[in-house]
Amino acid sequence: MRGRMTVVGAAIAVSAWMAPAHAAEAAGVPPVTFTSQAAPADLPSNDRAMALIDADPRVVQARSSLEAARHRADMLRAGPYEWTASASTQRRRYRTGAQDANEWSIGLERAVRIGGKAALDRQLGETQLRLAESRLGEARHEAARELLDLWLNVLAADRTGQLWSEQLGFAQTNFNAAGARRRAGDASMLEQNAARADLAEVQRQLAGAANEEAKARAKLRARFAPLPLSGQIATLGEPVAMVPDGAQWRERILAVSRDLRIAKVELQQAELTAARAGADRLADPTLGVHATSEAGGAERIVGLTLSIPLGGTYRTAQSREALAQVDVARAAVERALRELESEIAESLTDARGSLERWKFAEQARTAAQENAQLTQRAYTLGEVDLQGVLLARRQLLDAALGATQARVDALKARYRLLVDAHLIWGMQED
Repeated sequence: MRGRMTVVGAAIAVSAWMAPAHAAEAAGVPPVTFTSQAAPADLPSNDRAMALIDADPRVVQARSSLEAARHRADMLRAGPYEWTASASTQRRRYRTGAQDANEWSIGLERAVRIGGKAALDRQLGETQLRLAESRLGEARHEAARELLDLWLNVLAADRTGQLWSEQLGFAQTNFNAAGARRRAGDASMLEQNAARADLAEVQRQLAGAANEEAKARAKLRARFAPLPLSGQIATLGEPVAMVPDGAQWRERILAVSRDLRIAKVELQQAELTAARAGADRLADPTLGVHATSEAGGAERIVGLTLSIPLGGTYRTAQSREALAQVDVARAAVERALRELESEIAESLTDARGSLERWKFAEQARTAAQENAQLTQRAYTLGEVDLQGVLLARRQLLDAALGATQARVDALKARYRLLVDAHLIWGMQED
């Protein structure tokens, strides 16, 4: 099966990025390839979004942590032991009457990692570096999710404000018409008051919508500053169907999930730490060389030293604690996998269900719009009263607001899949 879909003017060929895609193969569906794509037209462009995401404080913090992890890997590669130089001098006095003598001693020593500890430390450093890289990717992913939600909230608030602006025009027209009809003796004061009350209510709702839009813009600007948001930043696009085979989306998201990767790398780190603690039960020896001059140089001594700490209860308990932490990390991987599986299933269900709800909402809006137009025409001809017009217009407004929210929900569910699958905003580079 070959699928092709379009998201607000942007095409995406969807295939299994990860082989094998078990569910797709079981159904006889050949895997396809997920590829990066341009951002949909109603979202920030890839370049703009990447700049906003990279400047996010959470991402900056993770990037600094990555730099620190590089230095930490260098530390572990070099090891904690350094050369220790020692020197001493003394003066020997003889009570026998012999001439006093100056004496000195110098030494050089260093502990040595044995039992494969140097290799384990090097692997630990590399693992911690991968962990920091994964956390940077997850920070960018979370920032992208937040940018998506805040951006769509602004578009939704802007669209809601437009709907109320349209209603304001209708309400003003009805109020003027009611006044004219009353002056002509065709309408009562009750009808004119109803039109005035409706106009005031629409004005109130419009003011509330403007306030909500200002709040949405302020939150987006504060979270991703500096972000110019003057005027209409974009128009909500048309929701489209996702690829029928959700199993391939599942495989892709599982493959690129940084949260799951973090849990797996933390398990590797715990296993290496346990191996290191086990190796450390045999303490590292300290080797040294020293030279001594005594009796005014009459005696010269050169020797080697070897010292080994004798491990005991502490090292044993440390090793057991590290082994227990492996079980903790293994359980964390299972928990992260199940949570991710649940989230993916919910996202795929939302993507399908929200699209269907939007289609029904659009049908309801179209029917309500036709009914409102007919009622308005009948009111102009004097066939219905103002209450009938107001009722039809409220039904249209409710349907339009519902269709707008359904559109936002469908787009958000669809775009969330694109972000989680790392297909837009440079996420595939993480």
